[in-house]
Amino acid sequence: MIDSKQAYLNYIKQDALARNEKYDSFKDKIKQVLIPNPTWRFQKMLRKLEFLLNCKNGFFWKLYLIFYRRRFNKLSQKLGYSIPPNVFGPGLCILHYGTIVVNSKASVGKNCRMEVCVNIGASGGNPNAPKIGDNVYIAPGVKIYGDIKIGNNCAIAANSSVNKSFDEDGVLIAGSPAKKIKAIDIKRIIKHI
Repeated sequence: MIDSKQAYLNYIKQDALARNEKYDSFKDKIKQVLIPNPTWRFQKMLRKLEFLLNCKNGFFWKLYLIFYRRRFNKLSQKLGYSIPPNVFGPGLCILHYGTIVVNSKASVGKNCRMEVCVNIGASGGNPNAPKIGDNVYIAPGVKIYGDIKIGNNCAIAANSSVNKSFDEDGVLIAGSPAKKIKAIDIKRIIKHI
């Protein structure tokens, strides 16, 4: 969770590393203005919103937060995202825009790589949402729901429906309903870790 300016800058750095984005030099900043990448812009806005919510107080900041949240919601709707703040750890990578819905009570660790048409939510009247570990790849069309846990270094195959816990680390999860397929090396999918 972002709880300081230093943590905010670290989250941005880790997200850029996960996406292979360059943002430090003057040339990179000009490129971002002239040819913006909407998904990278969304991720930066998400991190700034988390920073404002967690670290800034006072009347001026509350007014600025109202303005900023409105801009964030407008971009979210344009891209098809429903991603609340303070859910994802550092190293988030969303490469494509399209429908992504995440419950505000969900928790996702660091270095999550997520594709389009993903749904992470609660189920059956239970308000608890999934807890997902570090270094997890979520393929297109995956549905993860219920009060479940997914371990570290896992990959979830396309169009899988995950409604039970998988505590084991380093496995491929696939199917509807999902089941463990085999052990995997997540570094082949998430290259920057």
